Amino acid sequence: MSPNQPKISLNPADLFDVRAMLTDDERMIQDAVARFVDERALPLMPKAFEEGYFPTELISEVADLGLLGSSIEGYNCAGLNAVSYGLICQELERCDSGLRSFVSVQSSLCMYPIYAFGTEEQRQRWLPEMAAGRAIGCFGLTESQGGSDPMNMKTHAKRDGDDWIINGSKMWITNGSIADLAVVWAITDDGIQGFIIEKDFEGFSAPEIKHKFSLRASVTSALYFDNIRVPDSNRLPEVKGLKGPLSCLNQARYGITWGPIGAAIACYTEVLEYSKERILFGKPVAGTQTVQRRLADMARRITTAQLLSLQLGRLKDSGRLSPSQVSLAKWNNVRMALDIARDARDLLGGAGITTEYCPIRHMLNLESVITYEGTETVHELIVGREITGINAF
Repeated sequence: MSPNQPKISLNPADLFDVRAMLTDDERMIQDAVARFVDERALPLMPKAFEEGYFPTELISEVADLGLLGSSIEGYNCAGLNAVSYGLICQELERCDSGLRSFVSVQSSLCMYPIYAFGTEEQRQRWLPEMAAGRAIGCFGLTESQGGSDPMNMKTHAKRDGDDWIINGSKMWITNGSIADLAVVWAITDDGIQGFIIEKDFEGFSAPEIKHKFSLRASVTSALYFDNIRVPDSNRLPEVKGLKGPLSCLNQARYGITWGPIGAAIACYTEVLEYSKERILFGKPVAGTQTVQRRLADMARRITTAQLLSLQLGRLKDSGRLSPSQVSLAKWNNVRMALDIARDARDLLGGAGITTEYCPIRHMLNLESVITYEGTETVHELIVGREITGINAF
């Protein structure tokens, strides 16, 4: 480097200038969501988390920004690319995992299967309403006894003339109690199939799960189906077997590879400023080797995750994405964010256990994120199967 060449100033939260690798449209989308988060969503989150409710007043604003079903073409959806959707998830989770979870479930787990596996009548009925936030969806796959084994499903649907009779239950369902419809997967005599169950169907209930210490600013529910009669016109006809729900999970997991980057950046930037301002033993905490090493490690982990998700998005946009690649990124990036949240909480000292600072909130949320959409162990085994060719499940 020439001695006269000016020193390059790096962004501590983007050391490899990943932003420069984005298109103008992608940067514009990220900036718009970031403004919404900073101006509207973030001021609401500490109280929402502390008191345990989802700020539903944000739904219409999220919809007005085009963030619901943003990757879907047509039906009043934005038709954005995969990288743009990832950036949306990153900025929303910089606010709170609960807000990102709401958008992920609506977009990837509810709107996507209706778009991919539904009839044109179902698409026309539901997708524009869901894109506008006037209809809220939830996704019913997980069962209390099943966990990571969806083949252990007990919910079943029996054909009865032109209808189906559905019995069973689902557990840990985001949006369940506020949803207008549930995309539910059930065992039939012809394999696993998907059904759109509407909230006013007789025999359907969705009680909210209380006493959570994670995802407190999010609605989590159980779903119960007691001899619900569902017309065949509410069945998703274009898929059978586990391919249906697993393809939905792959869409959601992709967004989750980006979301925790936002949570990690929120924790890292907050503790970085705190450590430069707090004076101990006559100098800033950031002036010690121990703290600089810890901050540098956070920056290293965030940079790795940023590059991983960006390449994953480019692969998805080019049609070359493998589910194993999504698993690797979900495993790496959520673990990265959880470790950073825990370390940031520690560096804040006693202040770190209050909602005045964000790390304790993100830390508790990420305990759920590392479990849902496939536990860390499940993703390790998916990658292990990919590289060895041997299924260890």
